[in-house]
Amino acid sequence: MTSRVGVGGWYRSRVVWIEVCLLAASIGVAAVVTSTTPRTDPADLRRQILARMRTTLEQADPAHHQHAGHTAPQVPAGEQAEPAVVCGVHVYGHEPTGAATLADVRTVYGFHLCGVAEQKRHWDGAVKLVGPVIMDMTTQPPGIKVVEATADVRFVDRLREMFPDKYEVLALREALPPSEMADLRRRYDAAAGL
Repeated sequence: MTSRVGVGGWYRSRVVWIEVCLLAASIGVAAVVTSTTPRTDPADLRRQILARMRTTLEQADPAHHQHAGHTAPQVPAGEQAEPAVVCGVHVYGHEPTGAATLADVRTVYGFHLCGVAEQKRHWDGAVKLVGPVIMDMTTQPPGIKVVEATADVRFVDRLREMFPDKYEVLALREALPPSEMADLRRRYDAAAGL
């Protein structure tokens, strides 16, 4: 028995094979492009986020630090420059969680403890700025949002409004890790000339 494939059948089977080959090639190209996209090691990405948070908070205009009733001290005219703000930070997490590089990170959730390093003022007497913080990494410099209570909204309720559920418990009880606290105190003492 002879198989009779008409011109139309031969043409269709050839088109199908061409489509299959093109699909396989496009999948291969996509795999190569995906595998060559540089990814940052998660531990290195976390270090980069910590450094960006710390730098942003330390360089921010003092108005961004005016929360919980604290303000940075004003320097009278003719005296030395404004005191340094020295910060320690702790990152709870970031979004998107699958970010491959620092440039991919949109929002960071964490905690900050900053001290205003006036000359010869010891840590215990320093003005401190402390609490949960959210950083918007899509702006330059990154935007800073601190959790503040208002006359109408309690701190805990405001925190629950601002933070994703998975970070709420951390934000309510977490402070700086011991290594970050030790580094903060060392840098504070150096900035205060102690």
